[in-house]
Amino acid sequence: MIEFTQMVIDIIKQIPKGKVMTYGQIAKSAGNPWGARQVVRILNSMSRSYDLPWHRVINSKGEISLGGSGGTLQAERLSSEGVVVKDFKIDLNEYLYTFSNAN
Repeated sequence: MIEFTQMVIDIIKQIPKGKVMTYGQIAKSAGNPWGARQVVRILNSMSRSYDLPWHRVINSKGEISLGGSGGTLQAERLSSEGVVVKDFKIDLNEYLYTFSNAN
C-alpha cells in the first residue's frame, strides 16, 4: 500500500464520533493537498475492509456529497453521533475535526 493511502486510512480512523473532516482536509493532512478525489476513491474501495467511519467525511462546503439513500444513511449516522444535519449540511464551525500528527 502506498504511503498516501495508508495515511488517509489512519486519519479517517482517528475522526472522533460527533466530528467530521473534509475530503480536501484529509488529503492535505496526508501530504497531498490536491488529493481530495483520491480520498474519495480510497473511501469507496476500502471503507468496508478497514472499517472506516466513512460517514464522517464530507465536502468542503460542509455538505453530504452522496445522493439518494447513501446521503440519507450518512445523515442518519452523523445525527446518531450528535451532529446536527440540516438539509444535508453540517456546520463546520461546530463539527469540523482538526487532525494533528501528534494524535
